[in-house]
Amino acid sequence: MTVIDTHLHLWDLEAGEYAWLGPQHGPLNRTFGAAEAGAELAAAGVDGAVLVQAEDSEADTRAMLRCADAASYVVGVVGWIALEEPSLAQRQLDDYGARPAFRGVRHLVHDDPRDDFLELPGVRASLATLAERGLTFDVPDAWPRHLSRLPDLLDSVPDLTVVVDHLGKPPRGTPDLATWESCLREVARRPRAVAKVSGLQMPGQPFTVDALRPVWEIALDAFGPARLMYGGDWPMTVPDGGYLPHWEVVRTLVGELSADEQDRVLAGTARAVYGVDV
Repeated sequence: MTVIDTHLHLWDLEAGEYAWLGPQHGPLNRTFGAAEAGAELAAAGVDGAVLVQAEDSEADTRAMLRCADAASYVVGVVGWIALEEPSLAQRQLDDYGARPAFRGVRHLVHDDPRDDFLELPGVRASLATLAERGLTFDVPDAWPRHLSRLPDLLDSVPDLTVVVDHLGKPPRGTPDLATWESCLREVARRPRAVAKVSGLQMPGQPFTVDALRPVWEIALDAFGPARLMYGGDWPMTVPDGGYLPHWEVVRTLVGELSADEQDRVLAGTARAVYGVDV
């Protein structure tokens, strides 16, 4: 069965600033390159990957596009554009859009202090342009500030496909989980919303099949296999054991589905949403 990892990061500390990253992140605070990522995917039997931005910069996006040209396992790129500046965003899209690997956009909304970032007029105009061009919009770490705002975005830009990274970052093991579930289900009622089963590790919480099952079953019920995608979120998983331990937990849960449903989560949804294949 084909497996496409829809959420893989690379970063080069000599080429980018990565302001969110520092010594406090321990083993993450180093360069992670394409060759190392390719070896991790091969060891796990994963066929291809979508690179996802780790910095709100042109430099990071261009670096990923260069990797897409050089590394055969890279099937797509989710980059960054200046969403607040529609004219600049248009020029960036004209540039990146000429590259077949460029499939969507993401902005580190969780690092922006403004709760209403997704509602700013310039941002909405740029997102409407994404929709017109058939590009997707990934939203990272949407809980707690942005998940409840996504229904309004989906209603206001109805042709935009919104990808909820990491299932919105469910607060596993906390009393807030019920509120997260309610917000996620409200997002899932919009047919152009999809979600990634990725990045579900959480400090102080175990990452096992049993520990993950509650949020997995909520997401599966809310979105169905046709709107869920697998994402490894490497190298963010390195502090918790690396690629394989994360993949084995998710693979076990997905493996309980029918063959057709497994294919959707592991590759079919990625084909439909990002237009990629191996």
